[in-house]
Amino acid sequence: MSEIAQLLLSVIQGVSAGATNDDLTKALSDVPAATRVEGLNILLQQGSIEILKKGEKLVYRAKDPQKKSALPKDADNEEKIVYDIVEKGGDKGIWIRDIRIKSNLNMTQLNKILKNLETKKLIKAVKSVNASKKKVYMLYNLEPDRTVTGGAWYQDQDFEVEFVDVLNQQCLRFLQMKRDNAEKKRDGPLAFKQMSCCTVKEVHKFISDLGISKVNLDEDDLETILKTVVYDGNAERILQSDGSYVYHSVNTPLPPPGLVQMPCGICPVIKNCSNCGDVTAISCQYMKEWLD
Repeated sequence: MSEIAQLLLSVIQGVSAGATNDDLTKALSDVPAATRVEGLNILLQQGSIEILKKGEKLVYRAKDPQKKSALPKDADNEEKIVYDIVEKGGDKGIWIRDIRIKSNLNMTQLNKILKNLETKKLIKAVKSVNASKKKVYMLYNLEPDRTVTGGAWYQDQDFEVEFVDVLNQQCLRFLQMKRDNAEKKRDGPLAFKQMSCCTVKEVHKFISDLGISKVNLDEDDLETILKTVVYDGNAERILQSDGSYVYHSVNTPLPPPGLVQMPCGICPVIKNCSNCGDVTAISCQYMKEWLD
């Protein structure tokens, strides 16, 4: 039987998308069906192959020998099918409706399998900020992607407005500190501009040192906050020759327009816009940077 199992494995490995029973019958026509089934069971127990369901057909696919599944060897075929589908969902998870369609199982049977896998701590259900009444399933040891949890700005699916405001104020305070220090030097306008600018990395270190966040914030999170400071009209975002951006605070006598308004009120070249609101070639770069 080990020889039959190896023959079956070699056939399955030769079909990247997975071999059907028809493929196995054609390749091993001289092997009885019962013997093929026994060989397939050996390969499943060894973890050498995985079984999928495409439409009404079963598909056998070779598994990466370096990748060991957490699924116990005594798991039935339906559990293996569901586990494999959830595994492919990655850290973004997969809706139960999609699992049902891919597995071709009825809801009663699928719910039972999902509950068993959850009890064994092989998978978990995670609430998604995109749909509060729905859950996505993913492997138990995975950390959900921020598109599922909402990232640092969401707590239990609620947007943390106060937290974002605090970060916005602290980022602005750091930019203003840089500007104040640059003004004390008085080494000319070019030197002032260079000294008053700061990178996202510098802001990230400042916020991390303050210790005001209970969650780990990365540089992308802080750049998002810095953009809100720019949208408020309290800072500028300047493109560097290497493609990166730096930020520095600006002094404006006008009140900030807010996060969801256009920055026309603080646009330094608003006089070049026509009455109909079209942006001329002179001011379009400013608008382009804001939209970016």
